[in-house]
Amino acid sequence: MQTPRWLKNVFTFYRDGFKNMTVGKTLWAIVIIKLFIMFVVLKVFFFPNFLNSKFATDREKAEFVSSELIDRSTVNPSNFDKDN
Repeated sequence: MQTPRWLKNVFTFYRDGFKNMTVGKTLWAIVIIKLFIMFVVLKVFFFPNFLNSKFATDREKAEFVSSELIDRSTVNPSNFDKDN
């Protein structure tokens, strides 16, 4: 099967564009480093896996999530001040 010509043109366009970059390479490096920090480092230290630490089975996890979604979606009139 032959690759469509337009796909080759798009690939060539981006390949040549990235090859001839000067400042852009530095900016892409900064973006990649920031994404790594956001998704790897911060997740490990600031977002622990709460469900795995509190519940042993998938069923317990599912029941907890279900009850939380239902409880938080229902409106409790005692939470609202009628004067506002």
